[in-house]
Amino acid sequence: MKQKQGLDLAAVILLLLLIACAVLAVPVALLSPKWLIAPAVLVVLALGIVWYQRRRLRAFVAKNLCSTDFENSRIQYSLAGLPIPTMLIADDRVVWYNTIFREEVLNGTDAVTRPVNRLFPELDLAVCSRPHGQDLTVGDKRFTAYAGSAKGSRGTSLVYLVDDTVYKQTLEEYTASRPACLIIVIDSYDELFDDMKDSEQAKELEAINSLLEAYIGRSTGFLRKISNSRYIAVVEERDIHWMLQERFEILDQVRALHPGGFTTLSIGVGHGGKNLQECHQMARESIDIALGRGGDQAAVKTVDGFEFYGGISHGVEKRSHVRSRIIANALCDLIKKSDSVIIMGHRMSDLDAVGSAIGVLRICKICGVPAVIAVNSDATLAGPLLKTFIDAGEGHNFIMPDQTLDVITPRTLLIVVDTYQKRLLESQKIYEKCKRVIVIDHHRMAVGHIDNPLLLYHEPYASSASELVCELLQFLPKEDNITALEAQALLAGIMLDTRSFALHVGVRTFEAAAWLRSRGAQTADTKLLFNTSKEEYEARAHIVESAYIYKGCAIALSGELDAGMNVVLPMAANDLLTINGVDASFVAVAKNGGVNISARSMGALNVQVILEPLGGGGHLMMAGAQLHDCTLQDAETRIREQINIYRAAQAAQQGAVR
Repeated sequence: MKQKQGLDLAAVILLLLLIACAVLAVPVALLSPKWLIAPAVLVVLALGIVWYQRRRLRAFVAKNLCSTDFENSRIQYSLAGLPIPTMLIADDRVVWYNTIFREEVLNGTDAVTRPVNRLFPELDLAVCSRPHGQDLTVGDKRFTAYAGSAKGSRGTSLVYLVDDTVYKQTLEEYTASRPACLIIVIDSYDELFDDMKDSEQAKELEAINSLLEAYIGRSTGFLRKISNSRYIAVVEERDIHWMLQERFEILDQVRALHPGGFTTLSIGVGHGGKNLQECHQMARESIDIALGRGGDQAAVKTVDGFEFYGGISHGVEKRSHVRSRIIANALCDLIKKSDSVIIMGHRMSDLDAVGSAIGVLRICKICGVPAVIAVNSDATLAGPLLKTFIDAGEGHNFIMPDQTLDVITPRTLLIVVDTYQKRLLESQKIYEKCKRVIVIDHHRMAVGHIDNPLLLYHEPYASSASELVCELLQFLPKEDNITALEAQALLAGIMLDTRSFALHVGVRTFEAAAWLRSRGAQTADTKLLFNTSKEEYEARAHIVESAYIYKGCAIALSGELDAGMNVVLPMAANDLLTINGVDASFVAVAKNGGVNISARSMGALNVQVILEPLGGGGHLMMAGAQLHDCTLQDAETRIREQINIYRAAQAAQQGAVR
């Protein structure tokens, strides 16, 4: 310690002398610069001598400390003969090392008294002290460093290095060469190729095959076509790494075959499994999820869940029983992995939103996971349906949105039905607090949709969200999987959005209705849910009476309605469609300083496109919007402006066709 203090004192004195010389050199340089030449040469010579002597001193110290010629050093005596590189560290400096350390680690150079962080920047004594040590790379060699306190030496650490270069290189090669599986599917294959000529099909498939072969050809694996629309590829883990870094650019390459993005791929990736069979199973699960989310994307299953790449297009897939089965299985799997479920629709919930939520609640009960429906009973269009369930003793299944915030956990699953837009949700707070979200919806995609749901069941060709939920229920256990009251709620949702099976129906719609009927749903009782009071009927009649026709559209305005009469708005819009010459109807009602708009169409005019610029949404024949800080006159002006724009676009399109 005294020697160290003496060296420190000498260093301080030397520093002060250098400062003094520098200060004296300034006036000399100003008066006569030529007088500085000789002192500068001397300074350079002195520095050279100091550097040379420093190296000699370090070599001398290393020879005497690190050789076998030593006395009174039990540590050196016990460590010098170790067959592995060993060094002693004190005050963050290297104070001793054995011969093998000098030869294998330092490459024959001396490093006594040198700072450890300059020799080994990555070395961390705290990490080295752990049972597994620290990985350390020195040049082209790989070591595992272990550290401990040297006995009999206060503040001295003993570090020894195990050369395991060969083992670590072997492990890395083993990991990089592990098998991985990719399942690749051409989205909507039947819809793409059914109407094509054989020559056109061959040309299109050849383009896709060439891109896939070139993409997989960059890897060490192989590609095989197992059906008309499905491929399987087996590659190595190293190949998955560059695919992830490039974010599966093959998706963009295939999409670019057509400017409209009609041709897309879905990719399921399984890697990191114990064997190839397990990777293949993971790939199958991944492709199911990718297809369930809408396709045109890659799903990669990891230990923590799924990662998704792509998914920028919003093409409509052809619905099938197979797809419904896949979604049903994926939905049940996600529900069972949750500790609780919250089901929620859109603001001003209607029979479809509440009915589909009731169907999802039944799925949660089948899976054995507690669930509730978050619905604002004071602002809903499905009041008669809620009252029916409350009277039947099922009121505990419905809860005000704010009451759910305290019970949300990281494993709580939020299932959103009958909407996909964040701004239309029953509760923004629930959505922001829940990290795991599933969406079941039939409305057409637009701006502002829910970001990256775990599962997206989106079918614009379905009549209603209730129809989609009904199809999911059919793939669950068939005995007593739904009560008659629940079947009635789902049927009410379908009847609402189809206007009692008059519009927007398909074969699957009637199949769902028939299944619900077989489960106890009574059409007469369901029809009662659509009945209104005398006051509501009079208010509806007044709105219809005040309407006028503008460019084939019926427009009606009304002042603020009494509380509990929100159902009048969509009913009046439906009634206006029965007038001859009316392609669409728009009903605007004042509400809390703003305006609520309900729009309906017979299919000749897309009301969703008209209301989207106003912040609304929906689908072709049914849409709505809520305007804040707006008067009825302003709302009327904005509706007419959007009708003008739409009609002008229609005229231009018809003129182009002619």
